[in-house]
Amino acid sequence: MYICSMRKVLIDAHTHTVASGHAYSSLQEMAQAAADKGLQVLGITEHGPSIQGTCPIVYFRNMFVVPRQMYGIRILMGCEVNILDTKGTLDLDDEYLDRLDIAIAGIHERCYHAGTKAVNTEGMLNVIRNPKIHIISHPGDGTAELDFEPLVLAAKESNTLLEINNHSLAPQRHKAEARANNLELLRLCKKYDVPTILGSDAHISFQIADYSRLQPLLEEIQFPDELILNYSPDQFFDYLGIDVESFNIKQTSANS
Repeated sequence: MYICSMRKVLIDAHTHTVASGHAYSSLQEMAQAAADKGLQVLGITEHGPSIQGTCPIVYFRNMFVVPRQMYGIRILMGCEVNILDTKGTLDLDDEYLDRLDIAIAGIHERCYHAGTKAVNTEGMLNVIRNPKIHIISHPGDGTAELDFEPLVLAAKESNTLLEINNHSLAPQRHKAEARANNLELLRLCKKYDVPTILGSDAHISFQIADYSRLQPLLEEIQFPDELILNYSPDQFFDYLGIDVESFNIKQTSANS
């Protein structure tokens, strides 16, 4: 019998602070909570500027002031960039993408101009193949109709991670297609031996590294641990081609 081990999670790459406008914990509260949970890597990925009420674009120019080691864990300062249309247009240009430690891109209903399944998929393929994008956030949440097989194959070719998002499965989100879509993504990733990342999409410190809604899906698919990159920072950084030593770190530690 298959047993989903859910080994020790060391990475949560997709989280939001009060800077995103609709989240509830500060950056330091998020970092301390991640440390308390035994994580080694935390991604702070505020929404891109097309989301109402999020941080202004100048936020992404000033991230060098944030220490990348905090409470004993590595901090990745990034962005959840918005995909705006079926061409794969993003709401941060290359100048700003180059300032990020990690770049996540996703479709959000409030700022996405949708088309047919085919053209939505084509635009998403353009984003997956963008070498400045590391992770696609919640592709299975149902906001846009997508053909998942070509996305998985492109992700494998480009070493881009397709996120399986815990937050999308919250009943309050009313994402009726999220469960079936994420199961399909997991089936395809397993079939083609493509790594994935579990995303908490935490909007408060208590949600950090909460993947509880995903465990039943992993068990149903009998998804192999070795394809989940949350367990190994070295594998995560190597797969995405992130040189952690190149970060512009102005302070080396914020430990108390």
